[in-house]
Amino acid sequence: MNAYITAAGAYLPGDPVGNDEIAARLGGVDERGDRLRRRILAANGIAERHYALDAQGRTTELNEELAAAALRAVLEDRGALPRDLDMLATATTQGDLLVPGFASMVHGRLGGGPMQLLSAAGVCASSLAALDAAVAKVRLGDRRRAAVVGSELSSRWLRASRFHGGGDADAHFLRWMLSDGAGAVLVEAEPRPDRPSLRVDWVRTVSLAHEHAVVMRAGMGEGPDPAAGRTWQDMGSAAAAEQAGMMLLRQDTSALGALAEAGLREFESLTKEGLIDLKRLDHVLCHYSTNAFRDIVFERLAETGASIDTGRWFSNLETRGNTGAASIFIALEECWRTGRFEPGQTVLLAVPESGRFQFGFAHLTCVDAERSVSAAAPVATYSPAPEPVTAPEPPAESVFARLDEVWQDFEERLAAVPVMARLEEGTATMEDYRRLLFNLRQQVADGARWISRAASNFSVDLFDLRSAAIGHAEEEHRDFMLLERNYAACGGSLEDIRAGEKNIGSEALSAYMFHTASQPDPIGLLGAMFIIEGLGTGKAAGWAARFKKLLDLRDDQVSFLAYHGEADDDHFAKLQAILASPRVDAPAADAIVKTAKIVARLYALQLEELDNV
Repeated sequence: MNAYITAAGAYLPGDPVGNDEIAARLGGVDERGDRLRRRILAANGIAERHYALDAQGRTTELNEELAAAALRAVLEDRGALPRDLDMLATATTQGDLLVPGFASMVHGRLGGGPMQLLSAAGVCASSLAALDAAVAKVRLGDRRRAAVVGSELSSRWLRASRFHGGGDADAHFLRWMLSDGAGAVLVEAEPRPDRPSLRVDWVRTVSLAHEHAVVMRAGMGEGPDPAAGRTWQDMGSAAAAEQAGMMLLRQDTSALGALAEAGLREFESLTKEGLIDLKRLDHVLCHYSTNAFRDIVFERLAETGASIDTGRWFSNLETRGNTGAASIFIALEECWRTGRFEPGQTVLLAVPESGRFQFGFAHLTCVDAERSVSAAAPVATYSPAPEPVTAPEPPAESVFARLDEVWQDFEERLAAVPVMARLEEGTATMEDYRRLLFNLRQQVADGARWISRAASNFSVDLFDLRSAAIGHAEEEHRDFMLLERNYAACGGSLEDIRAGEKNIGSEALSAYMFHTASQPDPIGLLGAMFIIEGLGTGKAAGWAARFKKLLDLRDDQVSFLAYHGEADDDHFAKLQAILASPRVDAPAADAIVKTAKIVARLYALQLEELDNV
């Protein structure tokens, strides 16, 4: 089951505050503090931000109120109400109260009915940790509609009244960096029907705290790490802790270069795993505290020869400020509201967190609303006009009968393939399974490419088939990454499988598919889809279950086959609807059946060659 971001919302309190107004709003800037302010603002690039403070520096709203306002915005965007939620995941650096959890307070403020709650604590990356939890529950089918909100009210930490002794440079650094705001998204199991949605392909968070001391901190005394007797709760009173400077929010600025380097290494590890393809990445939304961080990223990528077009990079740091856990959702909301994402495009969310070196990444794909509508009612989309009683039998019916004969012959060939015979007999080995994945990978990697080529060769008269092909290519073009992860989980080498060559059958199949896809109006490729999607819906799930039981495999080792056993049911249903349409006249039917026969033979040859490698 997939999970989709179907709405986005944001809330920024008060009017924008410019650089020349910050000192007056926060107060208490001496000559030294003003020098620090000018230097820090010149480096971070922030021109405007928002505070939940009035002109006298008094708090105007609670953090829970900021979060609730962003949630109301996201629900309004979706046309939903708080009672429609069955999960709420929140992220913040610090709520308004020490107890209870922030999610409980936001739920109480927002209202609605009973729902599951999650309070993700941390700093900036807590937003993607909350998103990860919501996506997991929706994919599991345990929750239907989950809201995720990141919210920060850091200005209360930045007022002059907290800087009794003037504070050190680390404390002043964050004073001119942080501001207030909230951003939220809605996660559902289906894309919304009225506009594009963002499919969540994956979310990853990783901590490197085992390698790094505390960088961004509050509540501890001097030293790189907290120790018994030297935290704010050990001081006898909160007043004593504040007097000792423990309640200042500090940032070890000397660690920021190392943070950027560590973030790039994590990014590179995701590319090596096949989760990120920089050449096919359309948008990068990165949270960072200063433009200096962005410049380091651009410089390091250029040094590795993997430079990124700056036009694909989006940040609203300059106009929205650094709102910590809320920043990535506030940026996403602006892109969502302004229509920056188009169907088929990919989006990477990246959040480095300096607290103790934590990183969050999420990969999204924009999917078109029209596809979800057609998937819901394929018969209505493609059903032919009623024929007179005296009309001959529709060609589409003969197509199904002829394709059924092709399929029966294909099944007989598959049963005779050595690796399939061993699987059926219960004698298949782990090496058989790895070899199957290794050889399938080369063909699967080409799949989205020949589908895209076919789409480009459909004329305006077959515009609906072109749209269907584009949608299908968008769904399929990362399948080989899932296959690679299965191969690695079974002890295979990613380097080996990525460098692997096609076997004789794969070469023949790939060459035929690209040749056919290059022809004008290649409607015969529907026959290829019949064979390939038929394998998914009719065979893949059974193969997955058989290999899993026989070799005692985990879910993450058979997820490629298992996924296609589910996803291809929908694809096959759409294909059947197209085959039943008036578009499939007699010449088209002949082309489809001929292509199905060739693809079935070449696919079987591909599997036969597993034992000849």
